Amino acid sequence: MSPRNLLSTAFSGEPAAARRRKRAETLRKRALSPLRILTMVLMLPVTTIGIAVGVYLRTSEFEREEATVHLIALAGCSAVESFVRGPFYEGQPGYHRRNDPDGDGIACGAPVPSPVQDTPPKQAEVPASRTVGNAKFLRP
Repeated sequence: MSPRNLLSTAFSGEPAAARRRKRAETLRKRALSPLRILTMVLMLPVTTIGIAVGVYLRTSEFEREEATVHLIALAGCSAVESFVRGPFYEGQPGYHRRNDPDGDGIACGAPVPSPVQDTPPKQAEVPASRTVGNAKFLRP
């Protein structure tokens, strides 16, 4: 008998080797199952967002709670006001320029009431027009 045949018969006859091979094959099948691969692919965005939020909270100039408020304020005033009441001032956590429509440096603040007008606003005279499809034609 050749040394190779001796070696293979010695290992193949052992029940422990057969159990190891069977366990390895079972693990290989489970690792490559379509359901497991699909789950991992679908969880990739969640994992990425979790990592990004964690990095932001660690590297932000604000404290953790303030950084969380600042991050939630990115979604808009209604989202952040369900957690914390505004207003948020420029340079402080929770302030984002897109949440400050009038540009006064105060985001998510109480709306400023407009002054009451005694006279009704004048309506601008609209020239007579005609539309065909999406095209608009004005009369001279």
